[in-house]
Amino acid sequence: MDFELTDEQHMIVETVRKFVTTELDPHADEVERSDQVPPELAERIRRKAIESGLYAANMPAELGGGGLDAVSMTLVERELGKASFALQTLVARPSNILQACTGAQRDRYLHPAIAGKRHDCLAMTEPGAGSDIRGMTTRAVRDGDEYVLNGTKHFISHADMADFVILFAVTGVEQTARGERNLISAFLVDMGTPGFTVRTGSACVSHRGYHQCELSFVDCRIPAEQRLGEEGRGFELMSEWLGASRLTVAATSVGRARRVLDLTTEWAAERAQFGQQIGRFQGVSFQLADMATELEAAELLTMRAAARLDAGTMTDQDAAMAKLYASEALARITDRAVQIFGGMGLMAELPIERYWRDARVERIWDGTSEIQRHIISRSMLRPLGC
Repeated sequence: MDFELTDEQHMIVETVRKFVTTELDPHADEVERSDQVPPELAERIRRKAIESGLYAANMPAELGGGGLDAVSMTLVERELGKASFALQTLVARPSNILQACTGAQRDRYLHPAIAGKRHDCLAMTEPGAGSDIRGMTTRAVRDGDEYVLNGTKHFISHADMADFVILFAVTGVEQTARGERNLISAFLVDMGTPGFTVRTGSACVSHRGYHQCELSFVDCRIPAEQRLGEEGRGFELMSEWLGASRLTVAATSVGRARRVLDLTTEWAAERAQFGQQIGRFQGVSFQLADMATELEAAELLTMRAAARLDAGTMTDQDAAMAKLYASEALARITDRAVQIFGGMGLMAELPIERYWRDARVERIWDGTSEIQRHIISRSMLRPLGC
């Protein structure tokens, strides 16, 4: 499989790399210290991203987006992955699921999201239902021309900066060979709707400035036309539009690992102990070799999955392998980096400790490592009747 970049892709990489260096990196330390992205800074970065043609690059050109294919989008996310996560997400990728909008929903949600005028967040996870999506308890009950929402969501990323939420809730049950199973539906719910409240969740060690929120719905009424897709087909919408989000995690993990490896290699070449650079010691140089090899393997898995997505042949196993390996490779690479930097690797004076902390969440969100291993193993065993 040939992963040689086209001239256009080289240009995309250089554009994003320059954007990260000039527009995002200068603010990383302040965001890290304050755990906040000032609204005026967020707006400036979004405006610059729109001017650079990077905003909504994942959306089809006919809808007003950048129209990038999966491989090109993976390259964008790889380069953005080198930046502070709270800042890189401002170079927005509106949720692909918004392409399921129909009629007036497109004018109210889809088109403004692509234009950068409105911002979405996804609400699936609950205190009692993380990886077990079907186990959610938030309910949407039809009442005439409205739905009444009741329930709680948590770990909802950047809900404090969103204008509306793409909510998944139970709307019924169906009988299966294994018993009853919840039917899930998706809804578009505007911030400020009566009965809907948002509050910032507990502080997280990973990705400061990028907040996790708790959402509460108490007899919250929304018009039936704010249902996204067919009733009871929300799980299918997730599968159709959100599966590629695992590639985003893989790509950003690869980008972050690349920056960590570059910083660590420079440190090993400059830091002297016992009269020579520490990179001359096999205990250090062999670790660098392992880090580089794992990084290349993670990138190849990620690019292969993206190429297959463009070809329409990507499987759940492809995305799971990329997400699993890239996120776990990032964990090993950042851990080795701390070891090579020694005590300085844990000091806030250098960014290594931040990359080390930030790496931990990648093995949890968008499907834990255990979920990815389940997907991979089931795809191997199911054809054999196991």
